[in-house]
Amino acid sequence: MWQIWLIIAGICLVIEVITVGFLFFWFSIGALIAMISSIFIHNIIIQTTIFIISSTILIFATKPFVTKFINKQTSIKTNVFSSIGKSGIVTQDIDSASRSGLIKVDGEVWSAIGLNDMNIPKGTEIKIEKIEGVKAIVSPIQK
Repeated sequence: MWQIWLIIAGICLVIEVITVGFLFFWFSIGALIAMISSIFIHNIIIQTTIFIISSTILIFATKPFVTKFINKQTSIKTNVFSSIGKSGIVTQDIDSASRSGLIKVDGEVWSAIGLNDMNIPKGTEIKIEKIEGVKAIVSPIQK
């Protein structure tokens, strides 16, 4: 029976290489533990129980350790959204009627509209409140 557990361990390792979840690795280790137990225990039900229990213990025991090193999909701000909260200056009047205007923030020129459809004259210092599409929604900085 040890050969079957060795084959199961190999299959789990191949699946682990194909996937990136770091889950089948523990099933492979559990199969190796079941393989070692099959040398001493000849009952397939007990061997399978050892496989299931050891795999489960390994998964839950190592999960906190593994989650530290696996790249999580956290909210990483892109260049656009990292600009929220930055200040700049109006380089072309922001007109709410025509929804036009330009601002300069960190050397970059943005199309902008005023927060709550407010008009903001050229030369006014502004703060980016949010981004909608390709336009920055800005408000004047009160001094």
